[in-house]
Amino acid sequence: MTVNEHLRELHALPAHTYMPPGAGGRSGPLPAAASVAWRLFYDSYDDDFPAEDFEDVWRGFLAAVDTTAVRALIIGQWGECYDRDSGFVVELLTSNADRFPALEAVFIGDLVAEEAEISWIEQTDVTPVLEAYPRLREFGVRGGSGLTFRPLRHEHLRTLVFEAGGLPGGVVRAVAESDLPALRRLDLWLGVSEYGGDATMEDLAPVLTGERLPALRSLGLKNSELQDEIAAAVAGAPVVARLHTLDLSMGTLTDSGAEALLSGQPLTHLARLDLAHHFLSDAVMERLREELEGAGVDVDLSDQEEPDEYRGEVWRYVAVSE
Repeated sequence: MTVNEHLRELHALPAHTYMPPGAGGRSGPLPAAASVAWRLFYDSYDDDFPAEDFEDVWRGFLAAVDTTAVRALIIGQWGECYDRDSGFVVELLTSNADRFPALEAVFIGDLVAEEAEISWIEQTDVTPVLEAYPRLREFGVRGGSGLTFRPLRHEHLRTLVFEAGGLPGGVVRAVAESDLPALRRLDLWLGVSEYGGDATMEDLAPVLTGERLPALRSLGLKNSELQDEIAAAVAGAPVVARLHTLDLSMGTLTDSGAEALLSGQPLTHLARLDLAHHFLSDAVMERLREELEGAGVDVDLSDQEEPDEYRGEVWRYVAVSE
């Protein structure tokens, strides 16, 4: 599976792609600045794209839109994303922070597979964005290559999402060491070691205590080749008792991990348990339905997968890696 759809919304605002002047039929009247999440991108593969580079798109956007009212920004393709990291995008955002006093949400790396595989997206240290926007409520990043994050305290952040085919362990540790008193949703696509996903269960342990995340209500530890180990740890994790959504989807979950969930602390308080893309048997799926759906939990058991076998070895795969 690859990422094949652009974000349709951010911060509950519909995504609207800004097209530079000269885009012909692709451009049109601009919506009100506060009514949409503005998606900015530069298509280096389109010879007729009416901009010289991403900075040219950025300058046009600043001139055309009342940025003092902009609430959400989605950063898409910035050129040859597998040759140039997002450092200059971070610099554009941070150096213009005074022009975006109403900004509440930022997503960096809204690229789909036809533009760049997730493992090709070159990221950088994205911490300065949160430092420059202390009132930001939602922050997301796609791509783990070159990605770094530093521990910080942020008073207003409510949603933090890192999507990767391999999320560096240093990023996970920095999240765990951060003080995020308002955070309600944390979503980590952990990925696989082949693509840099080297986070350990020890790295995740502080997250599972929830001590620095007093407002957390939705936790996603997903897309992992350690999904059974994560499930076993979650089964006794203190943070789970106050969640309404637990997302362990997209990974290599087997009957072993599901049995740990069923035999651990009660999960019947959850509104939703997402286990989509899994390797569970029909029998265990039926137990999950009986014990949790019967108690009112919305359990997603879609995308039942079969492991691959090669020369006597069994291979299970995450949903998004390359």
